[in-house]
Amino acid sequence: MTFVIVLFKRIVLVIFVMAALLTLFTIFYMRQDKFGKAPENNRLIRMQKSPHFKDGKFQNLSITPELTEGNTLWGVTYKQFFEAAPRRRPSDVIPSVKNDLLNIPLDSNYIVWFGHSSYLIQIDGKRILVDPVFSGNASPVPYTNTSFKGTDVYTANDLPEIDYLLISHDHYDHVDYETLLALKPKVKKVICGLGVGAHFEQWGYDPAILDERDWFETIEPGDGFKIHTEPARHFSGRGFTRNNTLWMSYVVQAPSMKFYIGGDSGYDTHYAEIGRRHGPIDLVMLDNGQYNAAWQYIHNLPREVVQAAKDLKAKRLFPVHSSKFMMANHSWDEPLIQVTELNKGDIPLVTPIIGEIVDLSDTTRAFKPWWVGIK
Repeated sequence: MTFVIVLFKRIVLVIFVMAALLTLFTIFYMRQDKFGKAPENNRLIRMQKSPHFKDGKFQNLSITPELTEGNTLWGVTYKQFFEAAPRRRPSDVIPSVKNDLLNIPLDSNYIVWFGHSSYLIQIDGKRILVDPVFSGNASPVPYTNTSFKGTDVYTANDLPEIDYLLISHDHYDHVDYETLLALKPKVKKVICGLGVGAHFEQWGYDPAILDERDWFETIEPGDGFKIHTEPARHFSGRGFTRNNTLWMSYVVQAPSMKFYIGGDSGYDTHYAEIGRRHGPIDLVMLDNGQYNAAWQYIHNLPREVVQAAKDLKAKRLFPVHSSKFMMANHSWDEPLIQVTELNKGDIPLVTPIIGEIVDLSDTTRAFKPWWVGIK
């Protein structure tokens, strides 16, 4: 009996020591610059004055539980890691093309998609870059959420100077430390939600070029441009603290076209409200991928993408947030298959391959389903 007690005590001690070491390792690991910095001082004071900041964190417009009814964190985690669906990662190489973006005339109006939610818009003499991720990893831990083969044909060096860098929120698959360091000399202005600028300042960005905004504001940078900051239904955070920075969507009103940059969002009434105030919208980019019925409140399901585009009074729909990273249980190509079938041709779809230059003036172009036949 004494032996059993001694053995039990030793096992408990070993577990305690291992847990303590893991905790210390985590604390020191998360002190790296890549995790950014929590808002403080004047930045925090400004956040606290926002009508959307309550009980120490930002809140969605609608009540937004982490999981839908009937789901638990343990159950969802178990399914994610132990009951994964097949074909979550393609075995084939994702098709892509690399173009010389440095030498495209400034009077050309185009959009280039880099996979997931990263894309470059050149419109009316201005370049707008959204949520760039070129490091090949959507996680702060190396080799844990790597990009699909064929999706990393561009680097920061391949991009021209950027007039406006728009950030939807600070998750790692949208705010990529390595990419943003490399882009720093090329970026003239960063537009982001309240609090997100703390990360950029920590990484050496000039505070003078950081423009942090609340929802329902309008930026008028000149040359006939307006950028409206709009809500999304999501969350934020790069460490253990959640919702200490604001997540955004944007309506970009250029002289010749209007865009909706949706960021990450679950379906809600904000789409119809934005459509009422800003529609019709020439091209909308909507979160379509990495969804699950268990977290439906924070990521659109494909049928909701189609409905959201209609709510926004979209003339064309560009489904993004897919085809580069594995972050949900669905097969890698399901988002594009589903949104194409559910759309039924009602709204023209923009579905280029990665790196392809899409002429924004050509509104009648029909895109081929490039994902068909890729395993």
